[in-house]
Amino acid sequence: MTKTSMVFDGHNDVLLRLYNKHKHGVELDFILGDGEGQLDLPRMRKGGVVGGLFAIYIPNTDDLDHLDDLMKGASFDVPLPEEIDMIDAAPVAISMAAILHRIEKASDGGFKICTTIDDLTKSMANDVIAAVMHMEGAEAIDKDFNALEVFYAAGLRSLGPVWSRTNIFGHGVPFRFPSSGDTGPGLTDTGKALVKACTEMGIAVDLSHITEQGFWDVAAISDKPLIASHSNPYAICKSSRNLGDKQLDAIAERGGLVGLNFATCFLNPDGQGDTTTSFETILRHLDYLIEKLGVDHVGFGSDFDGAEVPDVIGDVSGLPALLNAMKKHGYDDATLRKISHENWINTLAKCWR
Repeated sequence: MTKTSMVFDGHNDVLLRLYNKHKHGVELDFILGDGEGQLDLPRMRKGGVVGGLFAIYIPNTDDLDHLDDLMKGASFDVPLPEEIDMIDAAPVAISMAAILHRIEKASDGGFKICTTIDDLTKSMANDVIAAVMHMEGAEAIDKDFNALEVFYAAGLRSLGPVWSRTNIFGHGVPFRFPSSGDTGPGLTDTGKALVKACTEMGIAVDLSHITEQGFWDVAAISDKPLIASHSNPYAICKSSRNLGDKQLDAIAERGGLVGLNFATCFLNPDGQGDTTTSFETILRHLDYLIEKLGVDHVGFGSDFDGAEVPDVIGDVSGLPALLNAMKKHGYDDATLRKISHENWINTLAKCWR
């Protein structure tokens, strides 16, 4: 594997996929390759993925997990899902964290939960998958942050205060098109305290899914790089989940990072989940992000196992085809290295202790 073909991916939902199997031994399904979904260990190796952020996400308690069926038409406005209490969320989050640890234990040294930059770089250099525990929505954290300490000890190094729903920490953007991310309030006082705690502990704060007001709240509280792990430019796809130019400018000024989301509903200009999305459309997003942020602040945030992705990629094993398209488009080897993995490592280094 060459350095230009190595990928560190800023977001996947494989833990949710494995959790939803509701059976023992799902870690072996991942390690051996179950061929389901979009991501497992054999396909990661085939795709050149050397590491990434593995999300702990609490599924909705209502019927709004079938979002693809609701996000159709020239315009749509999916209602925010019901709030989830910490008492209900914590067991689910613990189960997903346990799955990640069981994968590490069963991998025979081929997979490591990384908590330092030294862990990341050494793992990647030694062909060990470098996994970062991420929390997408902090419903499993209590208002006194006792659970935050426990999850930190378990390996948590990245956290998004909200998913696209409300919790005690703040407000997420609804899935709405066309719409900016200016859809409501931002962080609560407890949410602001959470961001301060994460900053002090060395946990990266993720701005994907938060309202625009929440984005600015985080920017005012934390002096760390602003990160949107899996988001795209609003200028190309006018989805509430995408980032406006002022937000991109702020991320650039703070030396942060945007991970390109492969979800077709956030790539296609019409906001639809049509998977015939071309490399041309993907490259248009990358070009725009590079123009606004600079080449040092763009990465990948695929959303594998959490979204419909373009057929030209298919699953994680299709990443070499994307890198090849980027090269044909004119990206040189230095640019490919930065976008594929170097920028993520450099950005996390500025956030972690």
